[in-house]
Amino acid sequence: MSDTPFGFGLPPEEPDDGDEGKKKDPHSGGGQGPANPFGFGMSGAGGFGGPGADNPFAAMFGSLNPNDLGAAFQQLGQMLSYEGGPVNWDMAKQIARQTVSQGTAEGSKDASVGPADRKAVEEAVRLADLWLDDATSLPSGSHSAVAWSRAEWVEATLPAWRELVDPVAERVGNAMGDVLPEEMQAMAGPLIGMMRSMGGAMFGTQIGQAVGVLAGEVVGSSDIGLPLGPAGKAALLPLNMQTFGKDLGVPQEEVRLYLALREAAHQRLFAHVPWLRSHLFGAVDGYARGIKVDTGKLEDVVGQFDPQNPEQLQEALQQGMFQPEDTPEQKAALARLETALALVEGWVDAVVHAAAKPRLSSADALRETLRRRRASGGPAEQTFATLIGLELRPRRLRDASRLWASLTDARGVDGRDALWAHPDMLPNATDLDDPDGFVHREQIDFSELDKMLGEAADKPDLRKKDEGEDGDKSGNEGDGTE
Repeated sequence: MSDTPFGFGLPPEEPDDGDEGKKKDPHSGGGQGPANPFGFGMSGAGGFGGPGADNPFAAMFGSLNPNDLGAAFQQLGQMLSYEGGPVNWDMAKQIARQTVSQGTAEGSKDASVGPADRKAVEEAVRLADLWLDDATSLPSGSHSAVAWSRAEWVEATLPAWRELVDPVAERVGNAMGDVLPEEMQAMAGPLIGMMRSMGGAMFGTQIGQAVGVLAGEVVGSSDIGLPLGPAGKAALLPLNMQTFGKDLGVPQEEVRLYLALREAAHQRLFAHVPWLRSHLFGAVDGYARGIKVDTGKLEDVVGQFDPQNPEQLQEALQQGMFQPEDTPEQKAALARLETALALVEGWVDAVVHAAAKPRLSSADALRETLRRRRASGGPAEQTFATLIGLELRPRRLRDASRLWASLTDARGVDGRDALWAHPDMLPNATDLDDPDGFVHREQIDFSELDKMLGEAADKPDLRKKDEGEDGDKSGNEGDGTE
């Protein structure tokens, strides 16, 4: 489990991939979005809790210049007037775009993708698909290859984030309306409505910041092992790929090809395993249903809620208000999701390595770089843990990759990929601890299954024959009695 509280807040430290865990200045933009969760940019005497806090309008807006004042009032209006679902996704999109426009902490700014980069991505994906034909029996799943800017990645992936995050946020929204006794809820209706509006805006802001930061680091549409982009579109981000390969000492063409292989492999898997997407997203929903809210803390927040200080809602969320239920159902949902994600990533890792190893001199180095990126808590894992409270364990990724490689050796490419025909045929968490045992055991089970299927195929003919003979008998007997 992630140590990150269920507060939808960004991790306090950078991913351990070169900055030595350097902490960011919480008051600087730094690519992390506004220091204040609602984007007002408050600090110093004009911020919450400062000397100006006695005057709420001075506290909220006193430090803003006239050009920002209108935008601040507009954001406040959006907060209080929101009446949609558990997350204000309009605000999430706005904050994500703002975060992207600020650039990354390293100073890299987003830019439109030029024709040369688009052509390079298209050619890389086309070549990657040709190489994958030898490494998997699943046909191409990409009907197009696209090169995205960071802003385009945000626009294209927000629908998937909505599907992932809404179940968790819904639990929080329901809890906000349930903490007061029923007879008091009618009297406190306006307050509850305001809290829900503020909660939706708060979640939207947090998610927008997280997605905006992630847009500065991901290299494609499938970095977290989930299909975040539109189906059938293999997408890569040229600017982020350049940053990824800058200090590796590997030609940029090889970096692009290797990342194209990973993107194309994900596309094949999700295109030709129709149940996989719903299986993964359903596991997230099942996990969310097991989240419980510390109603004692929430009651304290409701009782002390100050409309002039909406920031306290976020502070409460970041103090561990949300915890998973310690029940067999919750543990099963967690294990199902983590195992499924590990199997997806392990299969992609094994297939891409098989396709790249004979053709790219840097295949081993690139593979290990990506594995370490995962193991060190890279951007995808940290953001995923932040948004839904889960973390893909790196050990499971390596174990799953070894299992798929063993299956390839034992059964060949077709036999390995046949396991994706049904979720019940896939390994479970225990099998990842003993890949060789799974391969050996399943070989015996498959032979029995083939025998059973053969017998079942013959039974309808026998049944029809028996029914025909019985029909003749009854018919003859009928004629005799008449």
